[in-house]
Amino acid sequence: MHAYRSHTCADLNKSHVGNEVRLSGWVHRVRDHGGVLFIDLRDHYGITQVIADSDSPAFADMDKVRAEWVVRIDGRVKGRDASLVNAKLPTGEIEVYATALTVLGAAEELPLPVFGDVDYPEETRLTYRFLDLRREKLHRNMMLRSNVVRSMRNRMWDQGFTEFQTPIITASSPEGARDFLVPSRLHPGKFYALPQAPQQFKQLIMVAGFDRYFQIAPCFRDEDPRADRSPTDFYQLDIEMSFVEQEDVFAAVQPVVQGIFEEFAPGKKVYSDWTKIAYRDSLKWYGSDKPDLRNPIKMQDVSEHFAGSGFAIFAKLLEQPGNEVRAIPAPTGGSRKFCDRMNAFAQKEGLPGMGYIFWREAEDGSGIEAAGPLAKNIGPERTEAIRQQLGLGLGDAAFFLGGKPETFEAISGRARNEIGRELGLTEQNCFKFAWIVDFPMYEKTDDGKIDFSHNPFSMPQGGLDALNGDPLEVYAYQYDLACNGYELISGGIRNHKPEIMFKAFELAGYPNSEVEKRFGGMVKAFKYGAPPHGGCAAGIDRIVMLLADEPNIREVIMFPMNQRAEDMLMGAPSEPTNAQMRELSLRVAPKE
Repeated sequence: MHAYRSHTCADLNKSHVGNEVRLSGWVHRVRDHGGVLFIDLRDHYGITQVIADSDSPAFADMDKVRAEWVVRIDGRVKGRDASLVNAKLPTGEIEVYATALTVLGAAEELPLPVFGDVDYPEETRLTYRFLDLRREKLHRNMMLRSNVVRSMRNRMWDQGFTEFQTPIITASSPEGARDFLVPSRLHPGKFYALPQAPQQFKQLIMVAGFDRYFQIAPCFRDEDPRADRSPTDFYQLDIEMSFVEQEDVFAAVQPVVQGIFEEFAPGKKVYSDWTKIAYRDSLKWYGSDKPDLRNPIKMQDVSEHFAGSGFAIFAKLLEQPGNEVRAIPAPTGGSRKFCDRMNAFAQKEGLPGMGYIFWREAEDGSGIEAAGPLAKNIGPERTEAIRQQLGLGLGDAAFFLGGKPETFEAISGRARNEIGRELGLTEQNCFKFAWIVDFPMYEKTDDGKIDFSHNPFSMPQGGLDALNGDPLEVYAYQYDLACNGYELISGGIRNHKPEIMFKAFELAGYPNSEVEKRFGGMVKAFKYGAPPHGGCAAGIDRIVMLLADEPNIREVIMFPMNQRAEDMLMGAPSEPTNAQMRELSLRVAPKE
């Protein structure tokens, strides 16, 4: 017999009754039923119940073991009585009567339990991540992640893509986040960077004549943590294609992503009609460029109904150019109690409140009447026009926010989501996708300068001619895929012509010399025949987070950092030795 096991803890069933077997694994839990001991023995594959009574030669040894000890069990397979069968386990029809037990690895008192689903502080969980990962839910999440990556690879190969690996040590590149810099020992005072993405390399692969590339790529960004984003590194399904337009990329990506969700989200509906929404419309209708379309609420501009009205706050706002009033419809929300609740939500978000109107039965029985402070101020004609525009009726409500859209769009989006949840309008157990397209190429920074609003390597719509006008009016062939309120994919059709590239960077304040210095390899390549090309990247961590129905991305990453970008298990970041610093010609400047 094998030194450690003849079977795994998921293998045994009724066909093995009477067989002598050997199992190895972790003691999941021990139960003493008055002279009869039970151990749930766990390994990577499953759980098997082990039993010993006072007649068993293994009884004394079993009485000594505790949770999470690693043991080897020799024994005989017995069938369980019908009343004792555990239908939840593949091994639930049998148990193993132990004849011998060998301790392979004893465990000290546990800093957190593995059995059960007890919630423990993040610091404890990350410091003892190897124990945390033994818990059933996390173990299941990691296996889900591994299977998703395997399926992605298979689907990409089936679509005619070829996998290539790109460098991990490279040059710094402005791609929207801070680089992690790596000092060079051989070139004192110079630094490499860990790639924020394989962007330049995958474009060079296209220039080199490889048509359809993909990679399960690690990316490194020094970012502030969020629930749906790792603060240091993440993995993405990186894709690039030659001789394509935007629609070609969409057509190649949808079968892969939709197939993944259909394969790994059984029992949940995966919508196949991936709508396209312009970036500006997404902000207007949903208050976000990653809308949750499970929620049917669509916001609208109702400025015309408040201009010159008796509601002085909005009327005065609308006298200033660029201001708007937008409505958030709330079907079935037509009660003062609900409206007050949403006002409290707005106040938690830092607003004084939200104006509202709700429609109820008129007291004189004449039909529908509008109620609420706004309704009294603007009168019945305007409230009826608003109701008609929003398609609302008896028992419905609408909430209103005003000002410059960029100051309230994010809050309006959160309010929309809250209303959808509160009123039960948001569809459950499904995934809805949308391509967000026509991103602005540039944006104005806080200090009034022009900078790239998204990926600097995207092709401007209209090419070189588009760059001769107002930069803020230029749209890029840039797109994101949104699903259930998360951005899953970002990509674009690339700028493959040097003259357009130089002009695009010039408008963002980068002279030609700077472009040559930062992107010399790519500029040089484009001078020797570059094909039109485009692609995208899908966030693997975020996709798995959605599939696992987890609220935090750390629950689907094997060894994540904490909120302060610290590795509690390995002790990173750590202080280098003086010898290391001398070797790298570095000195730490004291904080001012």
